[in-house]
Amino acid sequence: MTDMDKRLIQIVPSSRQLKHQQMEFYSFVHFTVNTFTDKEWGDGTESPSIFNPAKLDARQWTDAIKAAGMKGLILTCKHHDGFCLWPSKYTEHTIAASPYKDGKGDIVKEVSDACREAGLAFGVYLSPWDRNSQYYGQGEVYDDYFVNQLTELLTNYGDIFTVWFDGACGEGANGKKQFYDWDRYYEVVRRLQPDACISVCGPDVRWCGNEAGETRPSEWSVVPERMRDTEKIASKSQQQDEETFRQRKVAAQDLDLGSREILEGEEKLIWYPAEVNTSIRPGWFYHEAEDDQVKPLAKLIDIYEKSVGGNATFLLNIPPTRDGLFHAKDVKRLRELGDYIRETYKENLADLAVLEASDHQEGFEIEKVRMDTYEACYKTPDGITDCSISLKWEKDICMKYLVLKENILFSQRIEKFEIQALLHGEFQTAYEGTVVGYKKIIPIDAIDTSEIRIRILDARVAPTLSFVGVYG
Repeated sequence: MTDMDKRLIQIVPSSRQLKHQQMEFYSFVHFTVNTFTDKEWGDGTESPSIFNPAKLDARQWTDAIKAAGMKGLILTCKHHDGFCLWPSKYTEHTIAASPYKDGKGDIVKEVSDACREAGLAFGVYLSPWDRNSQYYGQGEVYDDYFVNQLTELLTNYGDIFTVWFDGACGEGANGKKQFYDWDRYYEVVRRLQPDACISVCGPDVRWCGNEAGETRPSEWSVVPERMRDTEKIASKSQQQDEETFRQRKVAAQDLDLGSREILEGEEKLIWYPAEVNTSIRPGWFYHEAEDDQVKPLAKLIDIYEKSVGGNATFLLNIPPTRDGLFHAKDVKRLRELGDYIRETYKENLADLAVLEASDHQEGFEIEKVRMDTYEACYKTPDGITDCSISLKWEKDICMKYLVLKENILFSQRIEKFEIQALLHGEFQTAYEGTVVGYKKIIPIDAIDTSEIRIRILDARVAPTLSFVGVYG
């Protein structure tokens, strides 16, 4: 047991980070004037008169999102074009100037209300780049404006589970870039919504490094503090050139962010879990030309299993049409994905197995992994960094997935493991892995076996497992 390992396991999630990770799978909804101009980025000159989603039904959105198995919804309350989906008091570029509901609509309220009725968490996206605002590029004057709008969103729409910031930036009418006062923005969120995570350009949840749904084979939650500082300081909002942003992107995409070798010599470490984000279509906003380009079910399943099942969360975007509804093809695909998840993980075959472990700390017996909770878990004595856990059945079961979860209240510890299955009288290796973290979903070619072994080969101080699931 090294001093470094002791130091590493002291890094654990905050209560808000833990709650956020347990959401696992949630939605993004990109909707603004871009939906009506058929663009991805607006320039702020769009007339509010074009915005009129005559059939908008937020409950249709929440029904589809729940059918997919998602637990929350983040709405683009204001994108880079500066158009507000709520009647902000601080600009005329809002839904109040549109024909939607004769200027009396408030889509943020409609969606937040629908989420609460459906039992979904509600989150807000507020772009720091406002291409419509006359104040943009004027420093503190713009920060005041931004904070006023942020305050409206965080005080008028109930509990918020996340505030999602990106670092998009450009030049104001004065030709100057706006250098965002992130610390001030964070203080407002913490004061008004203390349970909300601040994501991506924020201290609680980090960007996975791409928008394609790609994931790392080994995703660490314990990383150098400089990863957070890179997001805040070297984000697009504060870059001086494209090279700076390129370096930030490369850092976010590095495959190894938290191994012992990487963390050696780092003075400050933090818990900074990853979020994987992508859209159900090629674009983030709705484009009719993409109606035949909805991601295949197999692709969404793969992203789900590698993100939620790879120690990250999964943020999937669904863009409403000009009518204000999710397209029928998107709704169908969401239902298919939800049906797959529910059916695949419905019956835990580990409930029928006899469990044995090579070693355990008193009070942390292997039987504790039958309960998917952090109130109890399996753990070896400190200093025992390897162990073998067996699951035995009276007759062969067909195993297709193995799910492992660490008790991350004890930090992220497992660094190397393998799965063996009894086949034709001999144990054969079915899978070799590195990290587990919050959750590891291990797909295995269908195996008929009466016994499997989970061999943890290396860990920090002592491995923990809070849950084991076997699915066929």
